[in-house]
Amino acid sequence: MGLFKRNPFGHILFVKKWLIRIFAVLTHKRYRGFNELQIEGSEIITSLPDTNVLFISNHQTYFADVVAMFHVFNASLSGRQDTIKNVGYIWQPKMNIYYVAAKETMKAGLLPRIMAYAGAITVERTWRSCGKDVTEKKDINPNDTENIKIALNDGWVITFPQGTTKSFKPVRKGTAHIIKQHKPIVVPIVIDGFRRSFDKKGLRIKKKGILQSFIIKPPIEIDYENDSVEKICEQIEFAIEQHPSFLKVIPADEIKADEELNKLRKWEY
Repeated sequence: MGLFKRNPFGHILFVKKWLIRIFAVLTHKRYRGFNELQIEGSEIITSLPDTNVLFISNHQTYFADVVAMFHVFNASLSGRQDTIKNVGYIWQPKMNIYYVAAKETMKAGLLPRIMAYAGAITVERTWRSCGKDVTEKKDINPNDTENIKIALNDGWVITFPQGTTKSFKPVRKGTAHIIKQHKPIVVPIVIDGFRRSFDKKGLRIKKKGILQSFIIKPPIEIDYENDSVEKICEQIEFAIEQHPSFLKVIPADEIKADEELNKLRKWEY
């Protein structure tokens, strides 16, 4: 790698590599120490091609979810089976991992701006502004979808199709349009425990001794030509276990323990 070689977004890979290494070392104990990350399905990661892979996941914190994915993906590619033991796997990280994030979130402070250099594809949210839903939705910025296309052509992209850290919210149709247009391999991930472990931003440890789960599922079977946007959205909701029907199978005590789910239960019934 040349010292000043850049990726398609103009980021210097040497700088990006060291940022990933530093953040991984600083955050490793958050998932293997203060709390324990239980991983399933890491063998799926090793079977994926190097480009045009879209990871879809439910979302619980702004940053801790993405950081965990960088850990799990690189550990899996280094031969670790369902574990992130020994952070040495990050010495040669996969450099073409990107994640979709709200532009307003990544500009909110120095640390998010630094983290954005490690692989953020920033997009303008058309349905929320300053943390609140908006009634007058803005038009989608064509540069945002073009950047996602560039990232898929170069490597792997992580996205949170609900566009919010709130549970059981509908999947945004934009994700389905991207899938139909670019035909990536779509790999679902289901996470849990992050909301209890960290604050909303995912920067501060809120509680220790929490078992965090990270389940990687087989790619979704999608008929890119014939499946409707609505059908793909529904497939995604089931794959990441965020379809409203999942509320009916969650134990009552677990719902009571989670304020967000408790609110949603009242909303549904």
